[in-house]
Amino acid sequence: MTQTENIHSILDAPLQRHPQADSLQRQLYLRLRTAILQQQFPAGCRLPGSRGLAETLAISRNTVLSVYEQLTAEGFLVADKRGTVVASVSSQQSTSMATADIRYSRRIVSMQGDTRMPSKEQLFRVGIPALAQFPIKAWQKALEHAVSSHAPTALNYGDPLGEWSLRQEIAQHLAISRGMRCKPEQVVITEGAQAALNLCVQLFSNAGEIGWIENPGYQGARTAMRCGELHLHPMPVDASGIVVNAADWETHPPALIYTTPSHQYPTGSVLSVQRRLALIHQAKQHQAWIIEDDYDSEYRHSGVPVVAMQGLVDDAPVLYVGSFSKTLFPALRLGFLVLPERVMSQLHVDIANIVRGGHLHAQLALRWWMQSGQYSRHLTRMRKLYRDRQMALKAALAENFFIPHEILGGAAGLHLTLRLPAEYSDHHIAQAAKAYGMAVSALSAFACNGCDPQNGLVLGYGNTAIDQYAGLLQRLTTIAMACSNLGVKKAT
Repeated sequence: MTQTENIHSILDAPLQRHPQADSLQRQLYLRLRTAILQQQFPAGCRLPGSRGLAETLAISRNTVLSVYEQLTAEGFLVADKRGTVVASVSSQQSTSMATADIRYSRRIVSMQGDTRMPSKEQLFRVGIPALAQFPIKAWQKALEHAVSSHAPTALNYGDPLGEWSLRQEIAQHLAISRGMRCKPEQVVITEGAQAALNLCVQLFSNAGEIGWIENPGYQGARTAMRCGELHLHPMPVDASGIVVNAADWETHPPALIYTTPSHQYPTGSVLSVQRRLALIHQAKQHQAWIIEDDYDSEYRHSGVPVVAMQGLVDDAPVLYVGSFSKTLFPALRLGFLVLPERVMSQLHVDIANIVRGGHLHAQLALRWWMQSGQYSRHLTRMRKLYRDRQMALKAALAENFFIPHEILGGAAGLHLTLRLPAEYSDHHIAQAAKAYGMAVSALSAFACNGCDPQNGLVLGYGNTAIDQYAGLLQRLTTIAMACSNLGVKKAT
């Protein structure tokens, strides 16, 4: 087949005219562009005249002219005195993306061991509050108030550090509820806690420095440090929180120390005041910064609330991270970072260059909620609900989960962690449970790379109703027995 015959065989095919088809102009445009990219129309070949092609396809000449003009503007065609010619386009189609080597950054490669993929399963899922109990109508009213009271200014870019009135409310709330030494000027509103962690790494560390991370611990903190190209040094955790020895300061001096002192994630231990003070003192001596992630401290189920590390001593080198994902709902994507007062004057401009103000309507609505007392009333309701759910889960575990286990922590939060004997594979149990709508987490998945993992399960009770516990735990017992060393092949 000659080049001219090949062109006509492609162009002369009838266009589709059924109701669901693209417009005639769109079909012709895609046909020509595809043929050029696939080198069916080589560079230099001449296309039919607009009048003749219009008659062949039974379309208007203006349609053909519009397509030729569009492809000419995009560089696929060249118009000259003799007509329309295919331009030289290098498509490099010989290498398939499926088989070609893809260049990734070192940051992405270092994170490939982490598995924080979202899950469609919801029962016992960690970190999800009682979504059905959220007063959505009251929140809708708050949003309407924010829109009507601040239009059109709320449509503009916001302050990169966050809405000032909300920063005032947060500072006041933290001073009362967490014993913090906090002024509004120290508060930075972020897009969730993860953005606050990323900001800590950007502002207070350099590539190649060392970051201490709890083991087992929060994968999001590991990801933030790896994105900053820090060298991670896992720190063990016991019943009194993160364990730090004198040798650690000498052999692995950190730039950043990540910890969850009020409710260690995921074991639930509380960092003792002796260790808190020692950690602050040593961090000052070694010019290190402590990231205090207070992710669910609002839900303390026994005893008095644990005071935040940030408020223990004057000028503590603590970067306090908080979020509204647990107290309100995850999709809100509002978190905050409280920085030491002495650094804010120096970093104000730097933060503004890194962060862009957004979610202004949500920030204004939240400010109204806090100012009107809705937020504190909601927290009071939720504390009772989660306390009841945790007590019910402990009772249901005793009556319906017939696998030997030890409950870790439990003084606060929205989850319980169970340590299991080694013969019950937590990974296989978690995988098999998905078939029954359960999103239980394997405790071993929280271990840092290269560290010996603990074996167990993490059960989130925040978004799972009490009347479901018995049946779910009975099913989980059956799954665990099938996933023991003797039954793992059958389970998988």
